Amino acid sequence: MATGQAAGTREQVSIDSLVIRKCQNLDEMRACVALQKEVWNFSDLELVPLRMFVVAEKVGGQVIGAFAGNEMVGFALSIPGARGGRSYLHSHMLAVRKQYRNAGLGRRIKLLQRDDAIARGFELIEWTFDPLEIKNAYLNIEKLGTIARRYTVNQYGITTSPLQGSLPTDRLVAEWWLKSKRVEKLTRSGTNPGFIPLQSIQVPAQIYGWKSDPRTRQRAKEVQDRNRSEFLTAFASGLCILGYERDPRGNGKFLLGKWDENWLYKA
Repeated sequence: MATGQAAGTREQVSIDSLVIRKCQNLDEMRACVALQKEVWNFSDLELVPLRMFVVAEKVGGQVIGAFAGNEMVGFALSIPGARGGRSYLHSHMLAVRKQYRNAGLGRRIKLLQRDDAIARGFELIEWTFDPLEIKNAYLNIEKLGTIARRYTVNQYGITTSPLQGSLPTDRLVAEWWLKSKRVEKLTRSGTNPGFIPLQSIQVPAQIYGWKSDPRTRQRAKEVQDRNRSEFLTAFASGLCILGYERDPRGNGKFLLGKWDENWLYKA
Protein backbone atom coordinates (compact mmCIF):
# COMPACT_ATOMS: atom_id res chain seq x y z
CA MET A 1 0.00 0.00 0.00
CA ALA A 2 1.51 3.30 -1.00
CA THR A 3 2.01 6.06 1.53
CA GLY A 4 3.58 9.50 1.64
CA GLN A 5 3.25 13.05 2.94
CA ALA A 6 0.65 15.53 1.68
CA ALA A 7 1.84 19.08 1.12
CA GLY A 8 -0.95 21.16 2.66
CA THR A 9 -4.34 22.84 2.40
CA ARG A 10 -4.43 23.17 -1.37
CA GLU A 11 -4.18 19.40 -1.80
CA GLN A 12 -6.71 18.79 1.00
CA VAL A 13 -9.28 20.78 -0.99
CA SER A 14 -8.48 18.64 -4.02
CA ILE A 15 -8.96 15.47 -1.98
CA ASP A 16 -12.41 16.57 -0.87
CA SER A 17 -13.47 17.17 -4.47
CA LEU A 18 -12.32 13.82 -5.85
CA VAL A 19 -14.79 11.31 -7.26
CA ILE A 20 -14.34 7.72 -6.03
CA ARG A 21 -16.18 5.00 -7.93
CA LYS A 22 -15.81 1.67 -9.67
CA CYS A 23 -13.76 1.73 -12.86
CA GLN A 24 -15.99 1.45 -15.89
CA ASN A 25 -13.91 0.70 -18.97
CA LEU A 26 -10.57 -0.54 -20.28
CA ASP A 27 -9.03 2.93 -20.43
CA GLU A 28 -9.63 3.40 -16.70
CA MET A 29 -8.10 0.02 -15.97
CA ARG A 30 -5.10 0.92 -18.13
CA ALA A 31 -4.75 4.01 -15.94
CA CYS A 32 -4.60 1.69 -12.91
CA VAL A 33 -1.69 -0.20 -14.48
CA ALA A 34 0.13 3.07 -15.22
CA LEU A 35 -0.39 4.40 -11.70
CA GLN A 36 0.82 1.10 -10.26
CA LYS A 37 4.07 1.56 -12.20
CA GLU A 38 4.38 5.15 -10.99
CA VAL A 39 3.86 4.32 -7.31
CA TRP A 40 5.90 1.14 -6.91
CA ASN A 41 8.30 1.45 -9.87
CA PHE A 42 8.21 -2.31 -10.42
CA SER A 43 9.91 -3.82 -13.44
CA ASP A 44 7.43 -4.65 -16.19
CA LEU A 45 7.74 -8.34 -15.31
CA GLU A 46 6.37 -7.71 -11.80
CA LEU A 47 3.49 -5.42 -12.74
CA VAL A 48 -0.06 -6.72 -12.30
CA PRO A 49 -1.19 -6.71 -15.95
CA LEU A 50 -4.30 -5.16 -17.47
CA ARG A 51 -5.88 -8.59 -17.90
CA MET A 52 -5.84 -9.17 -14.14
CA PHE A 53 -7.75 -5.93 -13.53
CA VAL A 54 -10.31 -6.97 -16.15
CA VAL A 55 -10.68 -10.47 -14.72
CA ALA A 56 -11.02 -9.14 -11.15
CA GLU A 57 -13.95 -6.97 -12.15
CA LYS A 58 -15.61 -9.80 -14.11
CA VAL A 59 -15.41 -12.47 -11.39
CA GLY A 60 -16.69 -10.49 -8.42
CA GLY A 61 -13.67 -8.50 -7.31
CA GLN A 62 -13.30 -4.73 -7.16
CA VAL A 63 -11.49 -2.19 -9.31
CA ILE A 64 -12.14 1.17 -7.68
CA GLY A 65 -10.63 4.45 -8.87
CA ALA A 66 -10.25 7.94 -7.44
CA PHE A 67 -10.51 10.67 -10.06
CA ALA A 68 -9.58 14.35 -10.22
CA GLY A 69 -11.65 15.21 -13.27
CA ASN A 70 -10.55 12.64 -15.85
CA GLU A 71 -7.22 11.96 -14.14
CA MET A 72 -6.86 8.85 -11.99
CA VAL A 73 -5.03 9.66 -8.74
CA GLY A 74 -5.70 6.46 -6.78
CA PHE A 75 -7.08 2.96 -7.14
CA ALA A 76 -7.79 -0.26 -5.25
CA LEU A 77 -7.79 -3.78 -6.70
CA SER A 78 -9.50 -6.72 -4.96
CA ILE A 79 -10.09 -10.32 -5.98
CA PRO A 80 -12.50 -12.84 -4.46
CA GLY A 81 -11.18 -15.66 -2.31
CA ALA A 82 -12.44 -18.51 -0.14
CA ARG A 83 -11.02 -20.22 2.93
CA GLY A 84 -12.61 -22.53 5.48
CA GLY A 85 -15.94 -22.37 3.70
CA ARG A 86 -16.09 -18.56 3.89
CA SER A 87 -15.97 -16.23 0.89
CA TYR A 88 -14.06 -12.98 1.28
CA LEU A 89 -12.31 -10.30 -0.77
CA HIS A 90 -8.53 -10.03 -0.93
CA SER A 91 -7.48 -6.42 -1.49
CA HIS A 92 -4.28 -6.84 -3.45
CA MET A 93 -3.36 -3.20 -4.12
CA LEU A 94 -4.12 0.31 -2.90
CA ALA A 95 -2.22 3.06 -4.69
CA VAL A 96 -2.36 6.84 -4.24
CA ARG A 97 -0.43 9.37 -6.33
CA LYS A 98 2.28 11.06 -4.25
CA GLN A 99 0.78 14.56 -3.99
CA TYR A 100 -2.56 13.18 -2.77
CA ARG A 101 -1.24 11.06 0.09
CA ASN A 102 -1.76 11.55 3.83
CA ALA A 103 -4.93 13.58 3.33
CA GLY A 104 -7.40 10.73 3.83
CA LEU A 105 -7.79 9.49 0.26
CA GLY A 106 -6.63 5.94 1.04
CA ARG A 107 -9.22 5.66 3.80
CA ARG A 108 -11.98 6.99 1.54
CA ILE A 109 -11.16 4.37 -1.10
CA LYS A 110 -11.17 1.64 1.54
CA LEU A 111 -14.54 2.75 2.91
CA LEU A 112 -16.06 2.50 -0.57
CA GLN A 113 -14.57 -1.00 -0.78
CA ARG A 114 -16.34 -1.78 2.50
CA ASP A 115 -19.71 -0.41 1.37
CA ASP A 116 -19.58 -2.33 -1.90
CA ALA A 117 -18.48 -5.55 -0.18
CA ILE A 118 -21.28 -5.38 2.41
CA ALA A 119 -23.85 -4.68 -0.29
CA ARG A 120 -22.75 -7.90 -2.03
CA GLY A 121 -22.85 -10.04 1.11
CA PHE A 122 -19.16 -10.12 2.11
CA GLU A 123 -18.21 -9.80 5.77
CA LEU A 124 -14.42 -9.89 5.43
CA ILE A 125 -11.76 -8.11 3.37
CA GLU A 126 -8.13 -9.12 3.84
CA TRP A 127 -4.87 -7.70 2.56
CA THR A 128 -1.18 -7.92 3.33
CA PHE A 129 1.01 -5.03 4.42
CA ASP A 130 4.66 -4.43 5.19
CA PRO A 131 5.23 -4.29 8.97
CA LEU A 132 8.04 -1.77 8.40
CA GLU A 133 5.72 0.81 6.77
CA ILE A 134 4.69 2.95 9.74
CA LYS A 135 2.09 5.20 8.11
CA ASN A 136 0.41 2.31 6.34
CA ALA A 137 0.19 0.26 9.55
CA TYR A 138 -1.40 3.20 11.36
CA LEU A 139 -4.02 3.58 8.62
CA ASN A 140 -4.88 -0.10 8.60
CA ILE A 141 -5.18 -0.57 12.35
CA GLU A 142 -6.20 2.78 13.82
CA LYS A 143 -8.18 4.35 10.96
CA LEU A 144 -9.84 1.23 9.49
CA GLY A 145 -10.00 -1.10 12.49
CA THR A 146 -8.26 -4.14 11.04
CA ILE A 147 -6.66 -6.77 13.22
CA ALA A 148 -3.67 -8.97 12.39
CA ARG A 149 -2.75 -12.41 13.72
CA ARG A 150 -0.83 -13.94 10.79
CA TYR A 151 2.66 -13.23 9.45
CA THR A 152 4.16 -14.49 6.19
CA VAL A 153 7.90 -14.56 5.53
CA ASN A 154 9.16 -13.18 2.19
CA GLN A 155 5.73 -13.58 0.60
CA TYR A 156 6.59 -12.22 -2.85
CA GLY A 157 10.33 -12.88 -2.87
CA ILE A 158 12.82 -10.04 -3.39
CA THR A 159 11.14 -7.46 -5.64
CA THR A 160 12.42 -4.71 -7.92
CA SER A 161 10.47 -1.97 -6.12
CA PRO A 162 12.76 0.61 -4.47
CA LEU A 163 10.16 0.89 -1.69
CA GLN A 164 11.17 -2.58 -0.47
CA GLY A 165 14.88 -1.76 -0.32
CA SER A 166 15.86 -5.26 -1.51
CA LEU A 167 14.63 -6.73 1.80
CA PRO A 168 12.52 -9.89 2.04
CA THR A 169 8.85 -9.11 1.47
CA ASP A 170 7.61 -10.05 4.94
CA ARG A 171 3.93 -9.26 5.37
CA LEU A 172 1.27 -9.04 8.06
CA VAL A 173 -2.24 -10.13 7.05
CA ALA A 174 -4.86 -7.49 7.84
CA GLU A 175 -8.35 -8.84 8.58
CA TRP A 176 -11.10 -6.25 8.13
CA TRP A 177 -14.29 -7.67 9.64
CA LEU A 178 -16.66 -5.27 7.96
CA LYS A 179 -19.68 -5.54 10.27
CA SER A 180 -17.88 -6.38 13.51
CA LYS A 181 -18.33 -4.46 16.75
CA ARG A 182 -14.79 -3.18 16.41
CA VAL A 183 -15.18 -1.75 12.90
CA GLU A 184 -18.70 -0.41 13.48
CA LYS A 185 -17.54 1.46 16.60
CA LEU A 186 -14.57 2.96 14.77
CA THR A 187 -16.74 4.02 11.83
CA ARG A 188 -19.26 5.71 14.15
CA SER A 189 -17.00 7.29 16.77
CA GLY A 190 -13.54 7.46 15.20
CA THR A 191 -12.01 5.43 18.03
CA ASN A 192 -11.14 1.76 18.43
CA PRO A 193 -12.50 -0.24 21.38
CA GLY A 194 -10.20 -0.28 24.37
CA PHE A 195 -8.07 -3.32 25.22
CA ILE A 196 -5.21 -4.27 27.52
CA PRO A 197 -1.87 -4.29 25.62
CA LEU A 198 0.22 -7.29 26.59
CA GLN A 199 3.13 -6.75 24.20
CA SER A 200 4.47 -4.06 21.88
CA ILE A 201 6.70 -4.35 18.80
CA GLN A 202 8.70 -1.29 17.73
CA VAL A 203 9.52 0.18 14.31
CA PRO A 204 12.00 3.10 14.32
CA ALA A 205 11.22 6.17 12.23
CA GLN A 206 14.66 5.87 10.56
CA ILE A 207 13.59 2.64 8.85
CA TYR A 208 12.77 4.41 5.57
CA GLY A 209 16.24 5.92 5.30
CA TRP A 210 17.91 2.69 6.34
CA LYS A 211 16.05 0.73 3.64
CA SER A 212 16.81 3.21 0.87
CA ASP A 213 20.57 3.45 1.46
CA PRO A 214 22.71 0.35 0.70
CA ARG A 215 25.17 1.49 3.40
CA THR A 216 22.54 1.21 6.17
CA ARG A 217 20.28 -1.48 4.74
CA GLN A 218 21.67 -4.08 7.12
CA ARG A 219 20.24 -2.05 10.03
CA ALA A 220 16.80 -2.27 8.41
CA LYS A 221 17.29 -6.02 7.94
CA GLU A 222 18.14 -6.38 11.64
CA VAL A 223 14.89 -4.62 12.61
CA GLN A 224 12.95 -6.84 10.22
CA ASP A 225 14.56 -10.02 11.57
CA ARG A 226 13.95 -9.04 15.20
CA ASN A 227 10.34 -8.07 14.60
CA ARG A 228 9.68 -11.18 12.51
CA SER A 229 10.72 -13.37 15.42
CA GLU A 230 8.61 -11.36 17.88
CA PHE A 231 5.50 -11.46 15.67
CA LEU A 232 5.73 -15.19 15.01
CA THR A 233 6.18 -15.95 18.70
CA ALA A 234 3.36 -13.62 19.75
CA PHE A 235 0.88 -15.00 17.22
CA ALA A 236 1.74 -18.58 18.16
CA SER A 237 0.86 -17.72 21.76
CA GLY A 238 -2.58 -16.39 20.81
CA LEU A 239 -1.86 -12.65 20.74
CA CYS A 240 -3.28 -10.37 18.05
CA ILE A 241 -2.45 -6.86 16.79
CA LEU A 242 -5.23 -4.57 18.05
CA GLY A 243 -3.62 -1.14 18.17
CA TYR A 244 -0.87 1.05 16.79
CA GLU A 245 0.86 4.14 18.16
CA ARG A 246 3.08 6.79 16.60
CA ASP A 247 5.16 9.16 18.72
CA PRO A 248 6.11 12.78 17.85
CA ARG A 249 9.41 11.58 16.34
CA GLY A 250 7.60 9.27 13.90
CA ASN A 251 8.43 5.96 15.55
CA GLY A 252 5.76 3.25 15.28
CA LYS A 253 4.60 0.71 17.82
CA PHE A 254 2.34 -2.31 17.30
CA LEU A 255 0.17 -3.08 20.34
CA LEU A 256 -0.84 -6.69 20.85
CA GLY A 257 -3.53 -8.11 23.08
CA LYS A 258 -5.43 -11.31 23.67
CA TRP A 259 -7.70 -12.42 20.83
CA ASP A 260 -11.46 -12.35 21.52
CA GLU A 261 -13.73 -14.14 19.03
CA ASN A 262 -16.61 -11.83 19.99
CA TRP A 263 -14.91 -8.97 18.12
CA LEU A 264 -15.91 -10.58 14.82
CA TYR A 265 -19.62 -10.44 15.53
CA LYS A 266 -21.98 -7.70 14.48
CA ALA A 267 -22.52 -4.66 16.63
